[in-house]
Amino acid sequence: MIHAARRSARFVRCLSTETASSPSPDPSHLPPQPRPQARQQPRSSLTPRKAEPASSSSSTSSTISSNSSTPLRLPRDFGRNQLLSVPNSTRALLEEIVATFKSPIRYAFAYGSGVFEQEGSSLVKDKKPMLDFIFAVSHPEHWHSINLAQNPSHYALHARVLGSDFVGRVQNWGPAAVWFNPFVPVCDVNIKYGVISVDNLCTDLLTWNSLYVAGRMHKPLRIIKDDARVRLTQQVNLTSAIRTALLTLPETFDERQLFERITALSYSGDPRMALPFENRSKISNIVNAQTLQFRELYHRLVVGLPGVEWAEGSNVIKQDASPQTRASHLRKLPSELRNRIDVRFAVKAGIPSKESDEAGYWSRVAGDPSLPKAIQSEVDSIVRYSSTVQTAKGLLTAGVGTSIRYAGRKVAKYWKGRNQE
Repeated sequence: MIHAARRSARFVRCLSTETASSPSPDPSHLPPQPRPQARQQPRSSLTPRKAEPASSSSSTSSTISSNSSTPLRLPRDFGRNQLLSVPNSTRALLEEIVATFKSPIRYAFAYGSGVFEQEGSSLVKDKKPMLDFIFAVSHPEHWHSINLAQNPSHYALHARVLGSDFVGRVQNWGPAAVWFNPFVPVCDVNIKYGVISVDNLCTDLLTWNSLYVAGRMHKPLRIIKDDARVRLTQQVNLTSAIRTALLTLPETFDERQLFERITALSYSGDPRMALPFENRSKISNIVNAQTLQFRELYHRLVVGLPGVEWAEGSNVIKQDASPQTRASHLRKLPSELRNRIDVRFAVKAGIPSKESDEAGYWSRVAGDPSLPKAIQSEVDSIVRYSSTVQTAKGLLTAGVGTSIRYAGRKVAKYWKGRNQE
């Protein structure tokens, strides 16, 4: 059992290409580690606590979801690229906010413009920015039961009346499986927090079955509570984003193109981007403000992939665009996206049967000129469905009044973006 867990960690670590070295992060910026407690079960395990329905998962997913109950232990420096620093005042505020929740949170992160602003700036409390959080928990219904008792005002009236069973069931509707509470005043700022199970989060990170939270985690974020299992699957998620972007980029490109392509993965199919609900300059604004964080997050992973050259200090990236190298990226895409590509090209004329010549099949697909557009189309389809369902679910979770208020905020950002164009 122990050997199986070690093989799982080595297998996924090989996919995430932890090869290049860089200085360890400043310990003052690291997320707080949980205090050891005697005779307490470890907080992270390779085995989901509840069995998930059978699905077409990648070999990586099936490896991590093995039947081993051995706790996952990662090397000390594994995934250190994920530990992005923020100003001390921001870090203290984020940790203070999360500490107010009595419900057990296994993994927590904050993201968005309220966390990573322009260089030299920090959060200003009197402006009351909306801070975005995601909390990954072991048992959502139990979590909401405790949180409803502690913070009933965080929930719409009907959710308070119907209770945690109702909240847990609604949370699991749709592929994203997230419950959001927006416009919650905590520590003199407004926050929006989403609750998702650790199992569903890791599934999305590995397979891209919804790309809802996994897409948000392609961009810089601040980890507040860490978990070994999530850190492992997040490293796979980041590497998958790079592989997907490489398959849609030319042989030579710059880092800005890479970062914008990765950022666009979770936005291009979102129906809100076509409606007056999102800032139209959102993708470029994110990359412009967070280039340093993107570089820290992705540089070591990019240079570890086969056939990619990105010199330290340079913003020019070169990749081997041969069908063989592209095929190696294609075959390691998340299972949801790879299966969709497979279905699309399996019936295309001139593509050999995968059953008769699998290596030839993937090489031919990788060299097909229509592959970049096919990848973009399938990513858009995944994002479009999950975002549409989650947006509709927001009317039920937050209530009509809060949803209208949230939509008004989005419309304001949309017009601000148009004025910048």
